[in-house]
Amino acid sequence: MTTEKPEQTADVVSLSGNPIYRHGEPAPWSAPQGEEFIQQISDHIEQHLGTVDAVFHELVSDTVHIDVHIVKPTATFPYTRLVTSGMSDLPMSTPDEMDVPRYVELMMTLPADWKTDQSSFEDETWYWPVRLIKQLARLPHKYRTWLGFGHTIPNGDPAEPYVADIAFCGAIILPPVSAPEDFHTLDIPGVKNVTFYSVVPLHANEMAFKLRLGADKLLEKFDRKGFSDVVAPDRADVTAKRFLFW
Repeated sequence: MTTEKPEQTADVVSLSGNPIYRHGEPAPWSAPQGEEFIQQISDHIEQHLGTVDAVFHELVSDTVHIDVHIVKPTATFPYTRLVTSGMSDLPMSTPDEMDVPRYVELMMTLPADWKTDQSSFEDETWYWPVRLIKQLARLPHKYRTWLGFGHTIPNGDPAEPYVADIAFCGAIILPPVSAPEDFHTLDIPGVKNVTFYSVVPLHANEMAFKLRLGADKLLEKFDRKGFSDVVAPDRADVTAKRFLFW
């Protein structure tokens, strides 16, 4: 996988000036730590997003215990949301010289008709967002790195589609623009502030565009097309030739 990592020297720098790192071996398996603030996170989700319809629990956890909370569509927000808890049990390995969040949880926003029952999750067509959000939630702790605004993470090296009939083969980390602003952070007094980010899947060309020109230029194209952090499986590639003259 490739992402920005603070404490290593990058062999390659993208045209946008961002370092590109290829992860080595993950940290050895270790028992999960933390798990002290799951209820506070769950309450925060329900307060700002809606009732948690179900929680997809991990049976076996490595380093951190990642659960995925499923919030069904409501009349005011007709989308399904997946939100992690457990990623923020441990701090990420953020650079000392940067004022960036160290405690983070992740969210994905899916179409209202996305199937989230147990039997459907046996099919990767429906399960891949859960797999993705869980992998990204554990990644900083296994590779002693961090995830923050604008970071892109390909699905392997070379990147491959998450599932056969969907073109997405990577993801970008963004603010949860489709969620109320009060949801973006959770203050646990005297302990830590937890920041919530959205995970948005990308096409291969969109990841390459971001590496050349930076996250802001990619987001300008998203804005012009009216895209947000809601996952649209059939979404067009915003860097495709027909969009180049916006």
